[in-house]
Amino acid sequence: MRIDKSSRIGEISYNHKGRKMVIINYYDTNNVDIKFENGYITHARYASFKSGNVRNPYDKTYCGIGYIGEGKYQSVIKNVMTKQYNSWRAMLQRCYDKSQVKIRIQYKGCSVCDDWLNFQTFAKWYDNNFYSVPNEKMCLDKDILHKGNKIYSPENCVFAPNNINVLFTKRQSCRGKYPIGVTCDKDGYIKANCNNGYGKNICLGYFDTIEEGFKAYKSYKEQLIKQIADNYKQYIPIKLYNALYNYTVEFTD
Repeated sequence: MRIDKSSRIGEISYNHKGRKMVIINYYDTNNVDIKFENGYITHARYASFKSGNVRNPYDKTYCGIGYIGEGKYQSVIKNVMTKQYNSWRAMLQRCYDKSQVKIRIQYKGCSVCDDWLNFQTFAKWYDNNFYSVPNEKMCLDKDILHKGNKIYSPENCVFAPNNINVLFTKRQSCRGKYPIGVTCDKDGYIKANCNNGYGKNICLGYFDTIEEGFKAYKSYKEQLIKQIADNYKQYIPIKLYNALYNYTVEFTD
């Protein structure tokens, strides 16, 4: 039976993500132009249109909030996830994957700025800001530049070597009632401890009060951060170096 092509123009369907689609040009069963509500236009088979098997780069396909967008950056090349996509999806998981947030409570209340929900926008920022340090894993950090920040965004984020990033791990879930760097041993003595930045826990002494213990921790930790900043100065961006040098440890951390 001969199909009246014009009768299929304007036909409506919905893809698997519930996005409304309209046929704007019908050439034959293998050649159909489709327009989505947000203005995105793509080409597909008529059968795919009818079954809803048409992708929209603005579909929120990751953690229910992130989308690939339109641009040159790909999520997968030769069956391997790209480094930009790996970083983007890990960021979204930290903020929006409930199972991740439950385990890593330090990410409770964290979010990603609207621009970075678009993978293309994040990937471009990644390429413009990523750098390498010999023999180091690089981490996307959101709160060294602006202490206490909970929003991943271009203004707040910087890549940092893992040895710098771990300096700011606070282990809030196992600290108890004492301030950062302070514990009470089984005999009731106040003790100050600090990781030396290279995986070894250092005892800073025993003290009569929590305040004295914290003061010892604060002094040691701030000096340690400056020392490590100097060790990495030739590699890291100046804004990261300055943030490290100006970092202050607070009783409420």
